[in-house]
Amino acid sequence: MRVLFLLLGLSIITSCSGKGGGSATGTDTIAPQGPVDKGWTFETTPVWADEFNYTGLPDSTKWGYDIGGRGWGNNELEYYTNSIDNAGVANGVLTITAKKEAKEGKNYTSARLVTTNKGDFLYGRIEVKAKLPAGRGTWPAIWMLPTDWAYGDWPRSGEVDIMEHVGYDPDVIHISSHTEAYYFKINTQKTSTKKIANATTEFHLYRMDWTPYALRGYIDDQLIFQFANEGKGYTVWPFDKRFHLLLNVAVGGDWGGANGVDDTIFPTTMQVDYVRVYKMIDK
Repeated sequence: MRVLFLLLGLSIITSCSGKGGGSATGTDTIAPQGPVDKGWTFETTPVWADEFNYTGLPDSTKWGYDIGGRGWGNNELEYYTNSIDNAGVANGVLTITAKKEAKEGKNYTSARLVTTNKGDFLYGRIEVKAKLPAGRGTWPAIWMLPTDWAYGDWPRSGEVDIMEHVGYDPDVIHISSHTEAYYFKINTQKTSTKKIANATTEFHLYRMDWTPYALRGYIDDQLIFQFANEGKGYTVWPFDKRFHLLLNVAVGGDWGGANGVDDTIFPTTMQVDYVRVYKMIDK
């Protein structure tokens, strides 16, 4: 879920550094090289997880809320609340509900859950099993933002989109990353897409493996996206700092609302079976 909407690539994109030419003194130079892929693995027991095996509001020790209706940089139409009507847990799942109702000058409500300062991670495997909302005008996302914004405002400190979906293009899943060097406004975005069956009627597993070498995105354990660290500094790879998780359902916006909003679909929901984060085993 970008802070702004992105143009879409269609294939797995792997970035790798190349070699430079000779210097003015005739000495050969080599362009910066990214880290070696050490084949990092991940622990088998989550270091952080929510199985949603309780009832009521999302666990406050793990989740907070972004609240408001300021458009969130995308001209979104919803007002995000901390109400159980928009985010509640029952029957083993978290349900985020987008509703057609007026609040604070907006005509829709929804929820945007965040783990800021409750679940912040540097590297690891992130797994989210989810069923997505249906209907034109919906824009659900499972994503990550920097906790400390060490390199500056978006997109300098980076963003990772583990899953994005727009309702007017059903079953097409987008996996992306954003950096100062690679994002949509300069047409250098790193994005992969995959059409999967029944994204809005069945649960699917969305996963990101994050190591010092690469971001690798999977759907149902199939590799869809890869973006390798080129070793050129934060403008290309700001993913050496803490990030936190976000789960939300936006309504409308520059991308989600590109074909309008069908008001007959509401209420519509994203259901999440579990969220699990596994620590990377360093080498």
